[in-house]
Amino acid sequence: MKYFALFLALMANPAMAQDRMTLMLDWFVNPDHGPIIVAEELGYFKDAGLEVEVIAPADPSDPPKMVAAGQADLAISYQPQLHMQIENGLPLRRVGTLVATPLNCLLVLEDGPIKSTADLKGRKVGFSVAGVEEVLLSTILAQHGHSLSDIELVSVNWSLSPSLMSGQVDAVIGAYRNFELNQMEIEGVAGRCFYIEEEGIPAYDELIYVANPEMMDSDMIRRFLFATERATQYIMNHPQESWEIFAGTSPELQDELNEKAWADTFPRFATRPAALDHARYKRFEQFLIDTGMIENPTPVSGLAMDLNAE
Repeated sequence: MKYFALFLALMANPAMAQDRMTLMLDWFVNPDHGPIIVAEELGYFKDAGLEVEVIAPADPSDPPKMVAAGQADLAISYQPQLHMQIENGLPLRRVGTLVATPLNCLLVLEDGPIKSTADLKGRKVGFSVAGVEEVLLSTILAQHGHSLSDIELVSVNWSLSPSLMSGQVDAVIGAYRNFELNQMEIEGVAGRCFYIEEEGIPAYDELIYVANPEMMDSDMIRRFLFATERATQYIMNHPQESWEIFAGTSPELQDELNEKAWADTFPRFATRPAALDHARYKRFEQFLIDTGMIENPTPVSGLAMDLNAE
């Protein structure tokens, strides 16, 4: 009833004053950000009384810190990182979901020596970000009675698919199934993803919106989430038209990789971005405790919020 009342209020006041808010992306604009760009282009933010400034960060690690410091209203981040950021004392809460499934995968060559994750033993595995990715690998290996000492970890920075295609490594963790896999296909090299949620890792929200609970404007964020929900519904109903709207915002987006990534990404957008799955956050928190990534358990209320439940 409260959500329906919000809808009526927004539709009844198309000329309402625009509230300004700042959203920090996790990276440069790409198909992962489809609902945000489409909401802007179709006027859904304006309908919600919002003027949203979307900023791509110079450093992908900065956005959550900027929100924690009150320098931005919202940031796109990652559920696994959120648990550890809160463990480290950052005043953050998940207030919405953008991509509701993992995108991370263990990527190998289709015709390479790794036919199952049991074949990782004795192989070189590339990674970009220490910490979480090592825990993911450790969990995958443990299914087969192996450990990190049974593989050679190689830091490849962000050169994931190139290091795999060149033979520098036999597999990479941290590749996105909607990007690196398509990048390899375009290069004429067949790849294969092992989906981590099928390899002993609890499912999680890949991309989330985080805010500082001590400084946030809950009403403004509710309106933002409502606008992106409208955009997601439009994308689901009109995927090709949505792609054309999205790609039309920048020549840099108008290439084969982004078009393929769009097709693989839009089914994973959260259709109810404000909704919160308490069990999902509880399970992943316990997973990080069990693997030693965090020491002090945080209740779901300390990790995430459902603003529509207030």
